[in-house]
Amino acid sequence: MGRSRTRPASASPISSGAGGGHAPVPTLASATVPRVWQGIGYRPLSNAADARPLFEFAALPWPETGDVSFAWGAFAAASGDERLVAALVAERSGSDAMLHGPVVIVETQPLEIAAQLVAAALDQATASGIATVFVRPQSLDRVWVRYGFIPVPESTLSAGLARPAGVGLYAWRGGSALWTLREVAPA
Repeated sequence: MGRSRTRPASASPISSGAGGGHAPVPTLASATVPRVWQGIGYRPLSNAADARPLFEFAALPWPETGDVSFAWGAFAAASGDERLVAALVAERSGSDAMLHGPVVIVETQPLEIAAQLVAAALDQATASGIATVFVRPQSLDRVWVRYGFIPVPESTLSAGLARPAGVGLYAWRGGSALWTLREVAPA
């Protein structure tokens, strides 16, 4: 399973270290451009509720607040039309976001479809000014590790995203597992 980020390396939000500055962050318009990978189309969902039947099918919880900040869907061609075969939704609280999903309902390369949705969501989160993205493991460790998520305690969730404790929590900050839970002082 190879890396398949769609954002060019020059647009990475990771700090450059010695020089101290950040690389340019992509615009929201460029981060939400539809993508295609091996015949599956990925694009933002104009109506996040379109993803809810997939979550119900997979018995995954829908965001408790019902307030979805953004959502991405994966579409496959189906007899002259297309159908939603995977989705991921995000709820936001300040500079933090919680991803719900991805939910994939096809058997062909489900982990790669999930990874493509995560890549698209991270691009949009970065462009939207989100600093930390949280997820529940859902046995997708290979996907989370691929993009730099690390295990973190439940107490790191912001009050707006805190829910009853789940089965673990991962967090992402700029695609690098080399960060701490301490807040970085503004420059």
